[in-house]
Amino acid sequence: MIYKFYGPPGTGKTYRLINRAKAYIRKGVPLDQIGYFAFTRKAAEEARKRMLMDEKKIPYFQTLHAFSYRRLNLSDDSIMQPYHYEDLGKILNIKVKYVDKINKEETHYLTCDNPYFQMIGRAINRNTSIREEFDRNEHNKKEIKWAELNHIYENFLSYKKNNKLYDFNDIISLMQMQHIPPLKVVFIDEAQDLSPLQWKLYDLLKEKVQDIYLAGDDDQAIFAWAGADVNRFINEPAKERILKYSKRISKAVQEQSNVIVNRILGQRKVKDYLPKDIGGNCQHISNLGQVDLNKGKWLILTRTKNKLLKMMNEVKKKNLYYQTNKGKSFKVKLYNTMLQYEAWRNGATIEEKYMKDIIEYAGNNLNKENTWDEAFINADAHEKNYIKEMLEKGENLNTNARIWISTIHAIKGGEEDNVILLLEQGDKIKKSIKKSIDKQDEEHRVWYVATTRAKNNLYKLKAKIKRKGYQL
Repeated sequence: MIYKFYGPPGTGKTYRLINRAKAYIRKGVPLDQIGYFAFTRKAAEEARKRMLMDEKKIPYFQTLHAFSYRRLNLSDDSIMQPYHYEDLGKILNIKVKYVDKINKEETHYLTCDNPYFQMIGRAINRNTSIREEFDRNEHNKKEIKWAELNHIYENFLSYKKNNKLYDFNDIISLMQMQHIPPLKVVFIDEAQDLSPLQWKLYDLLKEKVQDIYLAGDDDQAIFAWAGADVNRFINEPAKERILKYSKRISKAVQEQSNVIVNRILGQRKVKDYLPKDIGGNCQHISNLGQVDLNKGKWLILTRTKNKLLKMMNEVKKKNLYYQTNKGKSFKVKLYNTMLQYEAWRNGATIEEKYMKDIIEYAGNNLNKENTWDEAFINADAHEKNYIKEMLEKGENLNTNARIWISTIHAIKGGEEDNVILLLEQGDKIKKSIKKSIDKQDEEHRVWYVATTRAKNNLYKLKAKIKRKGYQL
């Protein structure tokens, strides 16, 4: 039997799946006959934690890629790593850089800064030919030419074959029926983000597994750019249930988010759900100075990485402590060395490695009479002042920051009391959404996800040029 849970923001999709998994265990289903597949490594780890048992006892609580990797008995030596792509780029005389083997945003889609390899990755995820992917005409025609794409693709295939390597996404395509273990029940979270390649693996599971539970929300499907197939999730025959009670969204935020999803013109599952019993607040602002970032918890979201850097600079100029996916906003080495220096000034014995760092920053200016910012003449002056100002404001730099800054795609699944949403889209996005209704719908879903990260208050930061902003 196939069951499908539609879970609007904050309605507890994962909670429901975990409870169902525990119910099967109570019925006597062996732990190694339960599969729980999450969209990211982080989500899979969270699911294992919620089961309150050693991960060795629940071997199939993982991503679909990790599941395939282990069932095929592969090793890292057989999978293309970032340096392989960079090596191939040098052979082809093109610049290509992968972030890491499954990327810092924790999704199963590899990130690459080269448009040709991005298209190749989409073709693999969509389980289609490179020509069919090119003929979709979703790319920038100035960036990608067919002759160059085909040349790169053929060399990509040859490189893998000659070096006996598989691409990260090839892993799932290798799965056959004999690789599927004897599972009784399978749970798939965030199913709206599955690619056609992953749906192909799902079809194998469906042939062999007694019960399957799919959970997701088509309104939050924001990975179509990488090959996700939201329509397959909507159309998959199943016994359906809509989760109706959100524990996250205030009334004001829900009303704002409904404005966005009502703009979706393509296929969509209509879902009515109730917000939590808090009024909340939704308002436009023109600059960060219109909110008090000195107290409370904040999430600042941008549509593009370029605007992300802009927000980081603005917040840093205000001497506020924040974090991003790359870490804390200050130089951690400088801060830790400062702590060691102040301890040394007060008579503590310092380990040799820390004393080397102190000497690196202080040089010949090492003197217990000097405060750390006076002594560290070799440290960046702006960074010293930034740390000093934050400490004077009472920020605890040893804890997580109250302010988190992220792109919308990188924060999917996150939430915060107060969200500032920069409405600027950028020229490439504005051009892209003119190509089709599907592209427009995908963009609406991105902004829906962004607004629903706010638990209580949503502040919509206007684009400086109105025509470049998402109208909200």
